[in-house]
Amino acid sequence: MQPHIVRRPSGSTEGADAVADAARLGRSRRDALALLLSSCAMGLSPAAAQTPPAGVPQAKSFGYDDVVRQARILGERPFDAESATIPAELSKLTYDSYREIRFRRDKAIWQEGGSDFRLLPFHLGFLHDKPVQLHVIRYGAPMPIPFTTGLYEYGKVPVPKQLSPSLGFAGFAVTTNLNDPKVQDEVISFLGASYFRLIGRGQRYGLSARSLALDVGGEQTEEFPFMRALWVEEPSRDSTELVIYALLDSPSVAGAYRYVVTPGQETHVEVTATIIPRKSIARLGIAPLTSMFQAGEGDLALRTDFRPEIHDSDGLMMQTGGGEWIWRPIKNPKALRVSSFGDRNPRGFGLMQRDREFGHYQDLEAHYHARPGYWIEPQGDWGEGRVELIEIPTDNEAFDNIVACWTPQTPLEVGKPTAFSYRITALSTTEHLHPYAQTQNSFSGADVEDAQAEGVGKKRFIVDFWGGDLAYFLSDPARVEIAASTTLGTIAAAILVANPDAKGFRAIVDATLPNGQTAELRMFLKARGRTLSETWTSTWSVPSSPASPAKAVEN
Repeated sequence: MQPHIVRRPSGSTEGADAVADAARLGRSRRDALALLLSSCAMGLSPAAAQTPPAGVPQAKSFGYDDVVRQARILGERPFDAESATIPAELSKLTYDSYREIRFRRDKAIWQEGGSDFRLLPFHLGFLHDKPVQLHVIRYGAPMPIPFTTGLYEYGKVPVPKQLSPSLGFAGFAVTTNLNDPKVQDEVISFLGASYFRLIGRGQRYGLSARSLALDVGGEQTEEFPFMRALWVEEPSRDSTELVIYALLDSPSVAGAYRYVVTPGQETHVEVTATIIPRKSIARLGIAPLTSMFQAGEGDLALRTDFRPEIHDSDGLMMQTGGGEWIWRPIKNPKALRVSSFGDRNPRGFGLMQRDREFGHYQDLEAHYHARPGYWIEPQGDWGEGRVELIEIPTDNEAFDNIVACWTPQTPLEVGKPTAFSYRITALSTTEHLHPYAQTQNSFSGADVEDAQAEGVGKKRFIVDFWGGDLAYFLSDPARVEIAASTTLGTIAAAILVANPDAKGFRAIVDATLPNGQTAELRMFLKARGRTLSETWTSTWSVPSSPASPAKAVEN
């Protein structure tokens, strides 16, 4: 396998790190592509688009069907594999010099129109070497946004000379009155390949969403689809949501996307996607999420400094098509690990940051305690498939090493458009998603040595369940029991201890497993026939060691 670790943005998206892309957009054909993508081809002149004559029927508004049509045309053509070229003075920018370039907030688009939204395009340069054509849809007609250096402050970097107005941009950010009616804060940004990030009130940028993932965690090198063009509908004074369209391309696929962004306490985006494969894709990831996990509460050996924990997300949360709620703690593994959870029509999944205590991170710059989780709610019939969790080893928090996505069981048909819809929500807490107790901490205890048979490993797992209705049972904890199971090996012991301070219970499970085997361990709490908690699950293994007793390893 050839895993890919993505260099992650830090802090605000303005001047942030780029995402390393896999395919290159042919610069020599950019002007031709711009003519294909830009749609003054709607039969309206620029003047008519801005001020349609009174009483004259308006031409058909540019919308999602137009982007789907362009994606169909693009998908019928061979992928343009020519190398993208941007001016040398931009491609030679370093990480630090690129961060010197910042959009001038006083030049933000829409600030004169009375809307609460502002549009801030990102400058090309450094690793952002794929020009994206940006358009504003005004009165139904898409108008290209010309590039000019007057939109930016360059700091210590010399101002580039003789750049074409058709140069394009690296993406854009949108600001609005997210946290204060008088202050503009970023709410969503599109930057790098098909990546985008959103935040709700009081949150800080952390993990990223992607529009599509190809061959992540697979045998082949991961392929990164990218945006050739983006369109944004101009908001009115009373607009509470923002509509964005995108044309996606890569050697294996073309696609059309629609994003409807609604800022708020929990900002959410309604996503509609039409995907047109150029060839069969075995590992296609729908609604992919990318995050970082270096060390958690039980990972003493993985800490690199004084901070107790270093991560954007601490678990994969799922609600299966059958209604079961599952929590899978994220790990920084010793080797690439891909976990699959087969399902039909999943009701939800996401990478979550449950631990919101500053003291558990002690990071005054990264604010890991304020980073959101992203919850995906599929809409319509997604059929058979699997939620996949890809965990890649890392020793640096600057790299995203965690991916979660939905992979259909049957590969999409080549040349046939297939549609998916879902909602993605930026959450600070998961307690309101279901009524059950939730996993708050989980630890791997030391190997249990007593009564260890030759050729069999034995390990202790400790899980804290809090919330739900557990406080009700603290006066009679004997009514609560652990339901534990393993796909291989045995459950040697299960102990439940009441935790009045946390208004919950601590579950302790000892499991055994033969040498050289891997098993999936599951546990939840119940009271007779009543389920009290979500299901905690983890993978663990025992290496082959015939010459000595096995030592268990949590993968």
